[in-house]
Amino acid sequence: GNQTYFTLQGFSHLAALRVFLFEGILLMFLITMTGNFLIIIVATTDPALHTPMYYFLKNLALIEICFTLNIVPKMLVDLLFERKVISFSACALQLYFVIFFITSECFLLGAMAYDRYMAICHPLHYTIRMNRRVCLQMVIVCWIAGIPLSVGLTGWLFSYPFCGSKEIEHFFCDIAPVLNLVCSDTYLFELLVFVATIIIVLIPFILIAASYIQIIHTILQMPSAEGRRKAFFTCVAHLVVVTLFYCTTGLIHLKPKSSLLAKSRKLVALSYTVVTPMLNPIIYSLRNKEVKHALRKTFKRRQFFSKVSLPRESH
Repeated sequence: GNQTYFTLQGFSHLAALRVFLFEGILLMFLITMTGNFLIIIVATTDPALHTPMYYFLKNLALIEICFTLNIVPKMLVDLLFERKVISFSACALQLYFVIFFITSECFLLGAMAYDRYMAICHPLHYTIRMNRRVCLQMVIVCWIAGIPLSVGLTGWLFSYPFCGSKEIEHFFCDIAPVLNLVCSDTYLFELLVFVATIIIVLIPFILIAASYIQIIHTILQMPSAEGRRKAFFTCVAHLVVVTLFYCTTGLIHLKPKSSLLAKSRKLVALSYTVVTPMLNPIIYSLRNKEVKHALRKTFKRRQFFSKVSLPRESH
């Protein structure tokens, strides 16, 4: 019959490295929170960053914060206390948010690619086409796109009977490890997961690929080398983030009951639950003079006591 709780196996196979794992994941968690909150703060407070690109970036940072908070604190507690129990309803709720935030992020990365495409390929129409109302509508669609799917998949998966082992071979409730505990025919459910993954992952991915083919074509036709370099650098951060995100999530979710071993699945999942959300703000601000400048301005406002101001970066 249905149990009231599950046990998350987590990294029990790496018991000797528990403290090391805890410290490493905690450090990455703190960097993720700080980096993404900073992006939200500077993109909100600095008028120079009130552009569609930073509006989307701010929403991406918010998704990363929520996604990380859904998984990492529980994982840290489990690593520290070896208390790996999760209730049936908490597991369902965690899975709901995993599907919800991954879907939103996929769509948002698609919207960001479209924004770059408009900025580089149609610069004269950019401000009209990407006005505040359009950007707000795009963001709302990205945020609510995940709701029907999260409700449907989570509700269906948790209506199945679970039998025998209550042990989830993972560090959070994801579709594949929970599906392994179901003791009835899940063929239809797996088919739906596959179709949903194609829609969530592939449609935005095709949109992103099509945008970048057009962008590269436009960049190559630019007369000045400086213009080409500038245009390329506005896209490179987004491309790196997209590649990181799609390579890891696609690997796991396209084949839910795949031969991907539980141990390698945990490593891949660790990369998109902990590493990618940490890298995003770093990737976006490292090559970006506007963000660096906005950060300096924000901190200078805070530094009433310090007369030492950082030298402006040479442009």
